[in-house]
Amino acid sequence: MDISEGNKTLVTEFVLTGLTDRPWLHVLFFVVFLVVYLITMVGNLGLIVLIWKDPHLHMPMYLFLGGLAFSDACTSTFITPRMLVNFLDKTAMISLAECITQFYFFASSATTECFLLGMMAYDRYVAICNPLLYPVMMSNKLSAQLLSISYVIGFLHPLVHVSLLLRLTFCRFNIIHCFYCEILQLFKISCNDPSINALMIFIFGAFIQIPTLMTIIISYTRVLFDILKKKSEKGRSKAFSTCSAHLLSVSLYYGTLIFMYVRPASGLAEDQDKVYSLFYTIIIPLLSPFIYSLRNKEVMHTLRRVIRK
Repeated sequence: MDISEGNKTLVTEFVLTGLTDRPWLHVLFFVVFLVVYLITMVGNLGLIVLIWKDPHLHMPMYLFLGGLAFSDACTSTFITPRMLVNFLDKTAMISLAECITQFYFFASSATTECFLLGMMAYDRYVAICNPLLYPVMMSNKLSAQLLSISYVIGFLHPLVHVSLLLRLTFCRFNIIHCFYCEILQLFKISCNDPSINALMIFIFGAFIQIPTLMTIIISYTRVLFDILKKKSEKGRSKAFSTCSAHLLSVSLYYGTLIFMYVRPASGLAEDQDKVYSLFYTIIIPLLSPFIYSLRNKEVMHTLRRVIRK
């Protein structure tokens, strides 16, 4: 219900415009993104089950990979089902409480994923460049602790933005030009000055994304130099192929996240912002389990053994 306050009417429900304003595309998009969601969940949850079932995969690398798969599954679950409902619902309404809840869980998964990607890159650096020290530097106990820290930070970080979001009121417009409750879109329709909120998004985004991205770049750079020095031509080609696939996934994820949350304010069209959002909320969770597992002999060997059984 709307609450009157002086001459203002506070908005407690919003309209999500979705990916398109053409009604004839809604059914087609519903089918496409339903299939994408099912593939995403099968890929990520299937990878978690494989790692859990096979004792040979109970290693730091696969522990991080399982954590990443769970984070991707959560991201997709917090975004896609609501989008599917909106394709079939003509009103596409969402309450303020639902909106804040959706943002919190999305931000939690995104924060966790940034740290996990950094840890996975460092894990590969230690395994390839310092193989003799690997059991000491990356033990299962340490990996479990790092994984736990990633999730704790992931759960705590969005609380800062949610607490600041609660100070805002919405009294003019209730249309969010996105397919989910994107926080920057909420700032645009706020009746209060959201400058502090936007500044905190920029600062925390920079402190989380830039160090983890630098860890990834430095780790893979060291790995590539080590490969060039030590490996045979066949091993070099295989390693380059694997690293390039991982870097492609990381580039798409970080590129779109940084462009959305760390960039200065720009005059980009809302449709362009939707495309960037689509990458880190739906496309990357779909691709990640295949990028990180199809080129992994241990994972594929376990998968073939399970299929044969």
